[in-house]
Amino acid sequence: MTDSIAHAPLAPARRAHVLAALNRDGIVRVSQLMEELGVAPVTLRRDLAQLEQEGLLMRVHGGAVPSAAAPERGDVTTSGSVAGGPGRSTGSIALLVPSLNYYWPGVVRGAETEAKRWGMDIVLRGASYELQDERPVLERLVTVEGVRGLIVAPNTDTPHAQDVVQWLADSGSPSVLVERDAVSLPAGIPVESVTTDHALGAVLAARHLASLGHRRVGLIISRNSPTSRKITAGWQAACAELGLTPTDHFESVLPPRTSPDFSAFVDASLDTALANNITALVVHSDPEAMAFVDLALNRGISVPGDLSIVAYDDEVAELFTPALTAVSPPRAAVGSAAVDLLARRIEDPSRPIHRVVLSPRLNVRGSTAPPRER
Repeated sequence: MTDSIAHAPLAPARRAHVLAALNRDGIVRVSQLMEELGVAPVTLRRDLAQLEQEGLLMRVHGGAVPSAAAPERGDVTTSGSVAGGPGRSTGSIALLVPSLNYYWPGVVRGAETEAKRWGMDIVLRGASYELQDERPVLERLVTVEGVRGLIVAPNTDTPHAQDVVQWLADSGSPSVLVERDAVSLPAGIPVESVTTDHALGAVLAARHLASLGHRRVGLIISRNSPTSRKITAGWQAACAELGLTPTDHFESVLPPRTSPDFSAFVDASLDTALANNITALVVHSDPEAMAFVDLALNRGISVPGDLSIVAYDDEVAELFTPALTAVSPPRAAVGSAAVDLLARRIEDPSRPIHRVVLSPRLNVRGSTAPPRER
């Protein structure tokens, strides 16, 4: 930055600086320009609007990228525009998910299919639930050639969770959260997101069991999963709706499957179920539900004769014997909707914030049946 711009940021000098930064980096961010030029965000937004009118850039949420009409940089893909609908854009969307081997592959496939409709590619990265701070990964992603926006499933159970959300809000790149809810501070404004109504999933499972005649039912949830809180909230609502009292059901949190205590915990949960005449369990997620069936059968407990079991996730539940009744989140639809939201945000940075909530469905199979007297 030259001394003339630093000390006298007049409109022509500001706009020249913006274009130089755009040519150098492929994207400019209002937050970055505020620091470099020392002017108010409203001034910078006026500059960006003027440059957009002149066909020199295209505004996006928090900043700007080269426009289709602007001279192209040799190392950035900017030849397309999202305006006009699917199939009219170019560039890439960065997708960061916490796992590449369970649940999330379905989301990724849906995102890839929708991205192709828009003429865009997916740059995929997998983090992990153990990663405390995703910001370094995200910082690298926004510098990848051609990336125009971010779809992220951040870990919400770390001290840095809100820092990651704030970074996304301030990054200048459009972003959408998947299977996560969050707000940006200090105003507490919800951020754009696509989520499954997991609370409804728990309600669907409870209603199914109640329709079979089960009155004493239990919930087993996975530790360290953001989904568990929503499932628990829906379960509690369903218990109230169905007239189940605290003595009629129990809620238990499983340790990780890799824990040496996992099998002992499952056995203890089965003991509790038998002692309290519980006839059905909802278990999150599929592998945990399978472990319950295996250990129950080893103990001579019939499934579904003595104990009905509903799995939550329906990733591999149908392949098990007996095939498990399961709540099935719309994974592919979540990924597809996230890409559509992001592409439309790139098209129109001023559009209202959208929070899309999709409903799961219940697939009834062989692991649930009416209870029989013990």
